[in-house]
Amino acid sequence: MITRLLKKNINQSLFKGKTIVLYGARQVGKTTLVQDILRDFKGEGRYLNCEILSVEENLKDPEPDKLKAFLGSYKLIVLDEAQNIPNTGKILKVISDTLVDLQIIATGSSSFDLASKTAEPMTGRIIQHILFPLSVLEIKEEEDWFSVDASLEKVLRLGMYPEIYTLPEDDAVSTLHELASSYLFKDLLKFDGIKKSSLLKNLVVSLALQLGNEVTYNELAVKLGVNSLTVQKYIDLLEQSFVIFKINSFSRNIRKELSKAFKIYFYDNGIRNALINNFNTLSMRNDVGALWENFCIAERMKSNAYLNKKLNIYFWRTYDQKEIDYVEESSGKITGYELKYSQKQKLKVPKGFKEEYNAEIYKIDKNNFWKFAELAI
Repeated sequence: MITRLLKKNINQSLFKGKTIVLYGARQVGKTTLVQDILRDFKGEGRYLNCEILSVEENLKDPEPDKLKAFLGSYKLIVLDEAQNIPNTGKILKVISDTLVDLQIIATGSSSFDLASKTAEPMTGRIIQHILFPLSVLEIKEEEDWFSVDASLEKVLRLGMYPEIYTLPEDDAVSTLHELASSYLFKDLLKFDGIKKSSLLKNLVVSLALQLGNEVTYNELAVKLGVNSLTVQKYIDLLEQSFVIFKINSFSRNIRKELSKAFKIYFYDNGIRNALINNFNTLSMRNDVGALWENFCIAERMKSNAYLNKKLNIYFWRTYDQKEIDYVEESSGKITGYELKYSQKQKLKVPKGFKEEYNAEIYKIDKNNFWKFAELAI
């Protein structure tokens, strides 16, 4: 089992008088992680799957004595998929207020579901963490950078879900198809705001096909035959279910910079490739640049999150097609990154960007992507 970097962060959050909420897409390893944490507590920890009816029944009544009788005298209890508990926020509030020596870790696969149920009752009472698919930093800790480099093409095609990473290719492809067709949308399709499952799937496939390109809500709405507010709502829900994330264009009101377009990336390349049913080798693809860009940016996001780096991220492009793939802004410092899979592609630095923002710009390719992942550049 690969040790997850988030384990250290969660351990540091324990017994601070707050409920810990762990978010992450289905199948990214939340259950495995919390059970790993529980093992360190030996007989003083307990795991409860809230998708089991008997657990849900025993936790639905916000009566302190009943809750205490059911939860017992453990130090740490995990409530897995806690959004299934009726009145989740109220129940967690009662536990937090009355069982003050008990540490709760509540997990959820969608932030719009669990967060909406805990927002008001648990204000100021929670610490949130997000678990992503495996990161190259986690693999490097178990193996080394040579192993990461050796598996790079596989990762670009099949992604970094924990189970997928360990499977032979045929089994990995089959599992990815199952993930993309069922688990991926399980939470979204039961949400009241989703009226048309076909629209959701058409949207996410459209986003997969436009990976690395700028899009707008209006453009997507026209393509799908719906209004732009519907598209915006569905994209927001996909973000809150940890399927995709959005990056806005960077602008300081300089003329000719794009300001309304955004880019959509997937937290996992394998899920994206499953949606368009393309697992071809890199030599047979015309989207290698987009796969590399998605992979690098997703890995950088994971590293920044796990290492608690707070910054703003963007892309930059002008109407005359000058561009920087990825931009970070931290404490007033601007850094740009051009993400090129081929080492032969040379870095072309847009003079206006470098001079206007006094920015450092790096090219990230197969030779130095490990520095990018480690936040060394």
